[in-house]
Amino acid sequence: MRVGQNPAKFIDHVAQPQKITVAVVTYIPFLGGYYTESLDVLKACLGSLWQNSDRPFDLLVFDNASCPPVRAYLNEMAQASRIQYLLLSDKNIGKGGAWNMIFAAAPGEIIAYADSDICFNPGWLSASLQILEAFPEAGMVTARPLRTPEKYYTSSLEWARQQPDVALENGQYVPWGVCREHVASLGTSDEQARQWFESRSDWRVTRNGVSALISAAHFQFTARKSTLQEFLPFEMDRPMGQVRTLDEMMNARGYLRLSACQPLVKHMGNRLDPALALKAPASTSQSGRGFWQVPWIRQSLLKLYDRIFRLYYG
Repeated sequence: MRVGQNPAKFIDHVAQPQKITVAVVTYIPFLGGYYTESLDVLKACLGSLWQNSDRPFDLLVFDNASCPPVRAYLNEMAQASRIQYLLLSDKNIGKGGAWNMIFAAAPGEIIAYADSDICFNPGWLSASLQILEAFPEAGMVTARPLRTPEKYYTSSLEWARQQPDVALENGQYVPWGVCREHVASLGTSDEQARQWFESRSDWRVTRNGVSALISAAHFQFTARKSTLQEFLPFEMDRPMGQVRTLDEMMNARGYLRLSACQPLVKHMGNRLDPALALKAPASTSQSGRGFWQVPWIRQSLLKLYDRIFRLYYG
């Protein structure tokens, strides 16, 4: 039995989604060990996003079974209307599973994706959209210059060589400092990074005054939703494995993989850079150099930590 009429019947309009959906995936199972500062990193990520995005957007966050403090923060942000769409999974379905949900559910025509450890610089969104508009053949645009293996952009290079209205140039367009900043966030030594840097060069394309580098990355990119949906569903049997699948599929299908010529996003990793502390509450973690920082003690403790982690989380 119904008593009265549902008030929703008398509402004559509904809110319309923004054309752009910014989507962030989070996974912080506990706050300790590797994840000690991960909540602070997440807060810096979202803080920089809210502060430095120069186009209207809706924010969608997919949480891959994070711990209660992380979910409490995300729910608080959703209740404050800082997050427009919050999806909570009760188990970790991996990045592929999260992509399946996001790329199917995001309401915007454009999806700007990022891992939860990305810091956004001013102008990142408009620069990404400018490249996407100048190169409609692009499948994904990363807001940072990168040097990636050529096997992931062979189609982009072949396409550029055949276009009479596109200028293709080869040279050293990514400065060492920009390259070093990124690879350092991946835990790579300076020596390894330098060898890798010196063994590669950059390809730059220009059309109608808009330039981009031929390269892209799966940790952050902007793409058309219709393009991303061509690759659904992703079938990945590891939470963090096989993330190159999207890169390979984009290249195989002939889509351009491009990046901005200036570093407009930064990969933070699992530690909060003090320079980014203004974008998030100060970390409560301790950073003193006690006896546990002695190399052999540190190595032993990390091995013990790894065994405990595997015991509890498989």
